[in-house]
Amino acid sequence: MTMNTSKLSALLGSRICHDLISPLGAIGNGVELLQMSGAADSAELSLISESVENANARIRLFRVAFGAGNPDQRISAGEIASILRPMGQARQLTIGWDPITDMARDDARLIFLLLLCLETALPYGGDVQIEPSGARIVLRARAERMRHDPALWRQLHTDGAEVPQASEIQFPLARLAAAETGRRIDTVVEDGRIDIAV
Repeated sequence: MTMNTSKLSALLGSRICHDLISPLGAIGNGVELLQMSGAADSAELSLISESVENANARIRLFRVAFGAGNPDQRISAGEIASILRPMGQARQLTIGWDPITDMARDDARLIFLLLLCLETALPYGGDVQIEPSGARIVLRARAERMRHDPALWRQLHTDGAEVPQASEIQFPLARLAAAETGRRIDTVVEDGRIDIAV
């Protein structure tokens, strides 16, 4: 993937996310109006409301992970938390990450891509803790059952590895994002445990 292709792909991701945010927001506003009127306080409306919240958070995650951004752009700790909270609830993941300050968007993008990689390996849920370790950031995932696919994890380290499916594009993109930020990805993948340091 050339740099131009990479940038075009990021712009495409930004465009898709931008165009989906507005209709999702409109649905959310409509649900709020129905709830305020008391006309449709039901389990069905609660399900729609929860689904819209999860979809909004997912689009915001995708906007950071797959979208284009400026090199000097930053993302607030509060925004990171608001994006990850619904992701954990919807995917049965406990995500522990408490950044104490704003961080560079490029670093947040890399972490979000790696979280999507871990999500692929944790289809039955699990626990992910993210914490600083010196100049690096470490993601520690634990679960009783994991999906182990060595070919996927090779894509974090090897250019020209197997062509991924669309649902696995986060693996080569994380490798590219790490290279762009000057970070190295180190992984330990074992039964019930995945550690990623960047």
